[in-house]
Amino acid sequence: MGWCMNRYFGKRVTDMACESSLWEESVKSGEPYNQIFGLYSGYVSEMQSSSDLENPKQCEFKIGQRVHWAGDCRRIGTVKYVGEVEGYSGNWVGVEWDNRDGKHDGSVNGVRYFNAQFPKSASFARSHNLSTGVSLLQALDIRYRTSSTKEEEDEMYVLSASNKRVNVQLLGKDKIEDKLGRFEELPGASLFYLGVSSSGDPFQISKTLPNLKELDLTGNLLSEWQDVAAICSGLPALTALNLSSNTMSHSVVGISHLTNLRILVLNNTAINWSQASNVFLTSIEELKDSLRAIEELHVMGNKLREITTTSSNIVQGFDSLRLLNLEDNYIADWGEILKLSQLKCLEQLHLNKNSIEHIWYPAADELPYSSASPDKSYKPFQKLRCLLIGANKIEDVASIDALNSYPGLVDIRCSENPATDPRRGGIARYVLIARLAKVEVCTPGNVKAASKFGRDQEASPKLKAFHGIEDERPSNGPTGPQKMASGLIAITLKCVGPSIGEKPPLTKKLPATTTVGKLKTLCESFFKLKSIKPLLYLQEEGSPLPTLLDDDMASLNDAGVCTQSTILVDEER
Repeated sequence: MGWCMNRYFGKRVTDMACESSLWEESVKSGEPYNQIFGLYSGYVSEMQSSSDLENPKQCEFKIGQRVHWAGDCRRIGTVKYVGEVEGYSGNWVGVEWDNRDGKHDGSVNGVRYFNAQFPKSASFARSHNLSTGVSLLQALDIRYRTSSTKEEEDEMYVLSASNKRVNVQLLGKDKIEDKLGRFEELPGASLFYLGVSSSGDPFQISKTLPNLKELDLTGNLLSEWQDVAAICSGLPALTALNLSSNTMSHSVVGISHLTNLRILVLNNTAINWSQASNVFLTSIEELKDSLRAIEELHVMGNKLREITTTSSNIVQGFDSLRLLNLEDNYIADWGEILKLSQLKCLEQLHLNKNSIEHIWYPAADELPYSSASPDKSYKPFQKLRCLLIGANKIEDVASIDALNSYPGLVDIRCSENPATDPRRGGIARYVLIARLAKVEVCTPGNVKAASKFGRDQEASPKLKAFHGIEDERPSNGPTGPQKMASGLIAITLKCVGPSIGEKPPLTKKLPATTTVGKLKTLCESFFKLKSIKPLLYLQEEGSPLPTLLDDDMASLNDAGVCTQSTILVDEER
């Protein structure tokens, strides 16, 4: 892949001095310029003239346009200003960077040119240092048809015992490149962070990618729904689309060609809270006519506080929606969630990392029905089976009890709430399980095993009957100390950390009273982990996500680990 390598040195040049000042860095003669731009190093071998920098063709940027730094597709920002800067020659482009890696807030030397959201999220740059992106098919070529250069292949080596370089040749590389180069056979394409800003010709897309079903466009420069519609129109087989970390326009007028989508991911679309509460979900609702077949909708990390509807007090449409992901938002009022209660196919609702404080099941007179077509025979959340409410602010046990009123709920994740954390005055795990009579999966750990652990505590007769747990009968055998083996649990340890390497799973029998911290120490010994701090996750059967075991003082029993549990051994990053 070719990279644009701009090289500079710190001699007395007007434009270089301007850029240095605007970036609030000093340029020292003979030093690499990477301290200014944070990207490239080297020395200037050739400088553009002032007239080149003032060329209008190089300044064809518009306010609100998405750009990335030339040569670094992950450094993305929004154009906030185009024009002259007082005291400096030529035109400049003011950019607010998504990663907040700037030098100021839109003002230089006391003159304000635009307002950035954060004190140091903005900077000025010459137009030749910015890129407005590429089309979809151009990005496809970059990702799948770029061959390794001789220089890159020369850098592929290992060191021998005598510390000499031994070149490495990838077996089957040509065969893999040939297969990836046959675009007409691709079932899926991952084009994340490649600077895609436009669709290109839909007919050419259709001709090139006739069988593409899944497309990941995370972290690109797309902003207009019309471009998304054009891409979809050229991909008739497309069923899954990921647009995360693209700042999408709120205007969805005239959008079509999305009717075949089954999965749509719109995570982290950089919409602030005021827009989110008044505009964003309204736009999602406006998309419903174009998303007639949608089954999964992911809207994480968009600072949503409200679910704003246009025509009634409930969300309508989305007749095929099975999974709605609203994690990592700012929703605090459960009344906003009740607006989703009439989604008749909704089975999974993800609400982790919000600000919910209280949960209730609505009484008959509290149900938010549509005045246009009330359906009072439908129970709220009638098909909901899985609810993730971890890392919220739930403090009252009444909210936990209210979950029993949801008719089909059998899978609940409610860790990292004050009400479920004994360290913060919450109820113990076995009490939690005893109160959730219908639940089959409740992180962390297996409900049936944990229920057996708590059956002499507060497990209800209804819970025992549901899981087939019998009361303990008096033992006719001898009393007194039992064998140590009776208190051991067999667990399987699997390494998943990228730096740990491939190691076979281990099955170990440990006392149930072993702490999580002690197990981490044992893992370091079992897998010979040097200078790697392990992280442990409990993997449950039927669970979409493993549970982090972050309390080093908790015993395996208290953490929900039981016989036949699987622990994933990862690493701190």
